[in-house]
Amino acid sequence: MTAVHFGAGNIGRGFIGLALHSAGHRVIFVDVDDSLILSIVATDSYRVIETGSNGTVHTVNNFTGLNSATNADQVVQSIAQADIVTTAVGPRILEFVAPLIAKGLAARTLVRPLAVMACENAIGATDTLKSFVAAVATDVELSRAQFANTAVDRIVPVQDSTGSLDVTVEAFSEWVIDRTPFDGAEPIIPGAHFVDDLAPYIERKLLTVNTGHASIAYLGLRAGARHIAEALAMTSVAVLVDAVLDETTRMLVARHGLDETDQRAYVAQTLDRFRNPDLDDELIRVGRQPLRKLSRHERLIEPAAVLSESGVTPVALLRVIEAAVMFDVPSDDESVELQRMRATLSAEEIATTVCGIELGHPLFPALVAAIARTLG
Repeated sequence: MTAVHFGAGNIGRGFIGLALHSAGHRVIFVDVDDSLILSIVATDSYRVIETGSNGTVHTVNNFTGLNSATNADQVVQSIAQADIVTTAVGPRILEFVAPLIAKGLAARTLVRPLAVMACENAIGATDTLKSFVAAVATDVELSRAQFANTAVDRIVPVQDSTGSLDVTVEAFSEWVIDRTPFDGAEPIIPGAHFVDDLAPYIERKLLTVNTGHASIAYLGLRAGARHIAEALAMTSVAVLVDAVLDETTRMLVARHGLDETDQRAYVAQTLDRFRNPDLDDELIRVGRQPLRKLSRHERLIEPAAVLSESGVTPVALLRVIEAAVMFDVPSDDESVELQRMRATLSAEEIATTVCGIELGHPLFPALVAAIARTLG
């Protein structure tokens, strides 16, 4: 069995690649980082090192690598023969992955369909990928694949720059996959959980783990912290993060009928994960790409909008949104663009163009007021 995985970075190797290896697949890592691909090709195995007293060290072998920029034809042929294609490249890179998948489907002669799963921190990432593939593939070619949305969760901290392919990760991981596209013939992936309704799992993770992580980053930076653990040790930050996750919990329980006790336990577990000293991360890294994180259906605006639509004005979420708008890091392109907007656009224009909230939406007045406080 063969799996093609786009994104050979730490998440790709330390989470999805490990899971595919455990399922018995020969994994072909695809990336545009030539030095990384050369290292993968030259290495027989690497380790995934789980932190904590219950952590395990896994050895991954039976893999290779391809540079999609210089070996596109080999990538296409690999997809044509593969059983599974996965991605961990970031939602905005899916557009550039899609043409290779489309060409692989065009070259595919196997009867069995190709399982395609985008493992990204975004709602409906596989649907997004499928739309990009559909734009350049025929209906017949598209029918050769089964596109399944997924929810993935594993914290992979910044690694020591030793040049090794080994990856340190937290022991906790979750990969939830929509089973409905597979017509009862789901791929066998040990540790993955197939469900009939993925939406609660995607939003539970995005609006707890990712919302919480982003909140710590943006609030912590405003408070003068540099790392996650340092920020969470500040009472002012911890109290606000608790309030944020209380607001998202109310939204998730109302929208998906989650058991409130279970959800609050999930929140507590998530905060414990953030406090793991082995997983400490830089706030700047966690907060990067603020334009994406402030977009309409992402971790901050989505729960705030849904709460407003139910008649509840979010308070803590708006404090985080305000801090996110002030994320000023010259090394991050999105931050540079966001700060340009702060200097040239009105609060109303930022609410509409960045956050996707239009005049007339119940969140609009409070959101505009929060953004306006950053423009003085």
